[in-house]
Amino acid sequence: MKNQFTNLDTERRNPDTMNLDQLSTVDILAKINNEDKKVAKAIELQLESIANLVDAASAAYSKGGRIIYMGAGTSGRLGILDASECPPTFGVEHEDFTALIAGGQSAMFKAVEGAEDHGKYGVKDLKEINITSKDFVIGLAASGRTPYVIGALEYANSLGCGTGSIACVTTSELSKVAKYPVDVPVGPEAITGSTRMKAGTAQKLVLNMVSSTIMIKAGKVYENLMVDVTTSNEKLVDRAARIVSEVVGCEMDKAMKLLNESEMDVKLAILKGITGCDNKECQELLDKNNNNIAKTIRSVK
Repeated sequence: MKNQFTNLDTERRNPDTMNLDQLSTVDILAKINNEDKKVAKAIELQLESIANLVDAASAAYSKGGRIIYMGAGTSGRLGILDASECPPTFGVEHEDFTALIAGGQSAMFKAVEGAEDHGKYGVKDLKEINITSKDFVIGLAASGRTPYVIGALEYANSLGCGTGSIACVTTSELSKVAKYPVDVPVGPEAITGSTRMKAGTAQKLVLNMVSSTIMIKAGKVYENLMVDVTTSNEKLVDRAARIVSEVVGCEMDKAMKLLNESEMDVKLAILKGITGCDNKECQELLDKNNNNIAKTIRSVK
């Protein structure tokens, strides 16, 4: 009987790594490294389709929609990782970037067997977060055929949502469902079928590109600075002070004073330093520019 996974690139044996178990440590590492080098090139070939996905997702976000990642196993965990890092990096609400994983949040740490094999579970998870037509759903699956993800995308499409996908095979099943598909075929893994390797790296890189570019287009970045970073720990406070210092053109002591006067709000501290206005006036400036800090800075500089 022909297995449904037979023709998937992610499941094929890699002819360049057939002797892994006979190599020295450094030679094993060299083989893995050589395979990893192929990932960035594979992504480079798909920049246009990634751009289409980003522009559509960015448009949904600008109208109040959430970015929702959905995946199983490694793909699901990477979605959770990316979503969880957006609030501290860009100062967005946790709900703005939401991630769902087959089997629920416990699957982040321990595999839930069979959870990814049923599309109805993907639909159920979307219903539980009260998905609306404003939201944008991005399905993640190395194999491009995970039923949990396909079912979720089909349901999102039925509601009129924007949908995208990130897979690591050519002409994936997901690409037939998503409105803005991205297929990044990275070829067979160094260890056959271990898609946490090249496929996982590819998905992580694309997710970095997608979320970061959405945030740049939303005005969360000025030049190449994270001007909406939160100040939830000592490292982030120091980073925030350096950003304020850089944009305002002042010493670190002055930057910290501005932050303290602005209740550790980086946006307000920057505007306060540039304009000399009080917090209320700085917030009014932000409001006039739809809270787009990059646009606001340029309007007053």
